[in-house]
Amino acid sequence: MSQGQIPGLRGLPMSEPVRIETHPTADGRYIGMLTLDSPASLNALSLEMIQLLQGALTRWEQDPAIVCVLLQGAGEKAFCAGGDIRSFYYRKQEASHSELFGYARDFFLQEYRLDHHIHCYGKPLVCVADGICMGGGIGLFAGAGFRVVTEKSLFAMPEVTIGLYPDVGASWFLSRMPGRLGLWLGLTGARFNGADALGLGLADHAMASRERAELPARLAALDWADQGDPREQIDRLLGGLHAEAGEQLPAPVLLPHQGKIDDLLAGRSLQGVLDRLNHAVFDPALGEGSLTQARDTCRTGSPISRAILWRQYWTARRQSLAEVFADELALSVNCVLKGDFVEGVRALLIDKDKSPRWQPPRPGTDWLDDFYRWPEGTNPLA
Repeated sequence: MSQGQIPGLRGLPMSEPVRIETHPTADGRYIGMLTLDSPASLNALSLEMIQLLQGALTRWEQDPAIVCVLLQGAGEKAFCAGGDIRSFYYRKQEASHSELFGYARDFFLQEYRLDHHIHCYGKPLVCVADGICMGGGIGLFAGAGFRVVTEKSLFAMPEVTIGLYPDVGASWFLSRMPGRLGLWLGLTGARFNGADALGLGLADHAMASRERAELPARLAALDWADQGDPREQIDRLLGGLHAEAGEQLPAPVLLPHQGKIDDLLAGRSLQGVLDRLNHAVFDPALGEGSLTQARDTCRTGSPISRAILWRQYWTARRQSLAEVFADELALSVNCVLKGDFVEGVRALLIDKDKSPRWQPPRPGTDWLDDFYRWPEGTNPLA
């Protein structure tokens, strides 16, 4: 089997938005390589890409010739800048309520099944976030067995700006980050880098961006015939690359502010936190300019998004990953049908006026219960 040929997937045209290839090992087995290949859109994740990724991962998991999988993005700018969400706006203009429900259900269901599959994958899966990794990109990255950053890595969960909330399993991993940092990232959409991701427990290793092209060959050179756990070999390889990356990795931009963030986000009242944020004073001389920008993003974000994020943060701490994805499926579909999501997409990506007309804040929290109810029939992830 030559590079580029995959059992059961021969003859895929090169124009596919996911490149599905293999790299031979010395003992006649293969490294499976999945490359998001839509650099013009910063490798934004479409439903077609989700289906291609899921199909290849499923086949390779069952194929003894595939010993390891590498997931990466094409181009110099991004691993994956998030989901390809413009389609939701156009669907709402053209489709009936029932058709819009069906589209939202299918998109999010298949995306979350893929994300969950990555979390539970039966073979070593290495994911390299070289460049921008946001939203749906973090959903792919967070569950990989080996999560690798570079000096170019740039992360964010900016869903509050488009009337969604941090989904793709983010309810689960944000609620497990140190202190209140995960809550801050969700409420504000703040950006963070590779060093932050390592400190937050969202990444495992770092490597120099220039080394990425050689990674398939380095993985293929490992002794896959060894009877030991192959993950040990991969960990040693990536550990060596991490050491070589050395001082190339920029200093963290989020972690130094954890003390202040924990104080600002203390307590169990969303309104109390928002009031505290509104009155907070940030000192640019202490490097707190990014906190001001993050606070302003929170202020101008969707009130529905903030309320969902707040409840999810506290609820998901007690849930399994599968339970989190089931709740997120209901929440995301309802954000399309009756939330602010489509309006957020219009304002940010379609008309680009950046003046979303959010639904006004609602008193209490009982109204949120409706967002957790599956619209028709039974939630397929419940």
